[in-house]
Formats: sequence, structure tokens, C-alpha cells
Amino acid sequence: MKKLIVITGATAVGKTALCTELAAYFDTEIISADSRQFYKEMSIGTAKPTQEEMTFVSENNMSKIIKHHFIDSHSIQNPLSAGQFEKEALSSIDNLFKQRNKENDILILTGGSGLFIQAICDGFDEMPTIDSKFREKLNQELEQNGLKSLVAELQKKDKEYAAEADLNNPQRVIRALEIIRSTGKTYSEFRKLNSQNKEKAKQKRKQKLGFATIKIMLDRPREELYERINKRVLLMIENGLVAEVKSLQSYAHLSPLKTVGYQELFDYFDNKIDLETAISNIQQNTRRFAKRQLTWFRKDTEYIWFDISKPNYKEKIIDFIETLDN
Repeated sequence: MKKLIVITGATAVGKTALCTELAAYFDTEIISADSRQFYKEMSIGTAKPTQEEMTFVSENNMSKIIKHHFIDSHSIQNPLSAGQFEKEALSSIDNLFKQRNKENDILILTGGSGLFIQAICDGFDEMPTIDSKFREKLNQELEQNGLKSLVAELQKKDKEYAAEADLNNPQRVIRALEIIRSTGKTYSEFRKLNSQNKEKAKQKRKQKLGFATIKIMLDRPREELYERINKRVLLMIENGLVAEVKSLQSYAHLSPLKTVGYQELFDYFDNKIDLETAISNIQQNTRRFAKRQLTWFRKDTEYIWFDISKPNYKEKIIDFIETLDN
């Protein structure tokens, strides 16, 4: 059967390098499920893979460019929702399997955006239909008071969801709050109700998709991960992140830019903080984001975890994938 191998993990864990090697080994292509790397205008701050990182070089110095999909595919002026991504990515996956026309074919889906990966693998929980006036009111509050007040409301009314959600993403916060305000129930309550029928829904979806999804989670010791995050932020600064964000300042109101690595530098440009503080805040907020990612993925028991700080982890992952047909 055809398989979609999902490779995920916290930001800076090492997904990009491993996926390039796996794609070369299995002679396949990569679909990105990183909700920030879709955008052409955002590169340095999203750790978008460079041409060099998308090229596999073998031991005998032969190079091969690995095809990546959903990198630089959209503009920040036309944000891609998880629902839209589900439709577009599933269509691409279906077309790729047909074009490649291989028995027991493999494609790789990678990224750290749990919601976008869920969109492909499991679909979405059914949520109540909400009167548009609630969203309009929340968008007005966002414009007038900023995101912090909405985040505070969500943390007060739905601590469980707030602990795992990307609180830098206004659309996630607004979606949860519009449900809370309109129904009087938390977003978490609706998710729990849906989970009762989730197993049946998953089986039905797998039959509909026509391919199996194999979920692999990459992990490292927490201190090592945080050290990698801190170093990567400094490397982003060296590579021109400040100039990249400066060039996007007139678009700061757009939802794709309300994210770690960009918001902190917008604060610097607005003279709210100095550059040293902005850099420190990016490091701290990225570490917090990584912690939320880990919380999200731990809740999905289908993931097979690999500690990639251990020796021979690549071989172990390859062996695991190859034994799936046995």
C-alpha cells in the first residue's frame, strides 16, 4: 500500500536534514506542512530550507536536488488556512502518487505545525456553526486591543487548549474564543466530544485517502533542543533576519507575520524594546513554542518517537520504515 511518512518534531530538532536524506534514500519527494514556510516573503525567520539544504550529497560526492512542495507556494497577502491546506495538499499527494505510479510508493510529509499535519492525516473535529458576528467582534477587539487581551481571555476560559495552542497565531485564538462566547462551552469540550467517535472516523478517513499514514516524532533531550534553538536564532540574525523583517514592516498587521521571530522585531522597530531584548525574546518565545509543540504531539499515540541525539538514529528510522511492508 502507498504510504505517507510523517516526520515531525519541535522546531530546530533536525527535521530538514533528516528528511532530505530519507527522501534521497527512498527516491521520493517532500511535502512541507510548516505553516510559515508556505510564504514567499518569509525565509530567514521561518528557517525555510535553502537550496543547499534541499540537496542531498552522497558519500561519492554525487548531488541530487530533492523536490519540495508547499515551500514558497503562497503569499502572506493570501494566508493559507489549515482547511485550505488540507484540500490543496491532499490533491497534490494524490497527483504525486499517480504521476510516480510506483507500487508501495512513499511520500514524506514534514513540518512542526500540528494542526496542518492533523488536517492531512485525520481531518478536523466537527465544530458548531458560529454566527459571523462573534468573529467580527473578536477581529475588532484584536485591532483595538491587540492579541494579548484575547490570549488572556482564552487562558482564563480554556486553560487546557491555551496550554497547547499557538498563542501567537490570532486565528487560532479567535477560533477558540468565538466557540466559547457563542456556545458557553470551551473549545476543549467540543474536541473531547469529537474524540469519542474519533477511531471510527479515522478508519473511515484512511479508506477514503487511499494511503496509510505513518507518524514519526523526532526528539532530543530538552537542554540540547533549547541550545539548538538559541544558536539558530543567533544564526538567523547573522543571516539577515533584521533586514528581512524590516522589509515586511508595512505588512505587520497580516496574520502570517503575527508569529515568533517577526513580532519581536516589529516591537524593536516600534522602539518598544532594544535589539538585544528582541533577540532574547525570540529565543524565549521559540523555546516556549517548542514546548507547546511537544505537548501537542504527545497527545497523539500514533507517533513513534526516535531520540535523534542517539547514534545510528537514521538507520533505525530507515529500518522501521522498511519493515512496514513485512
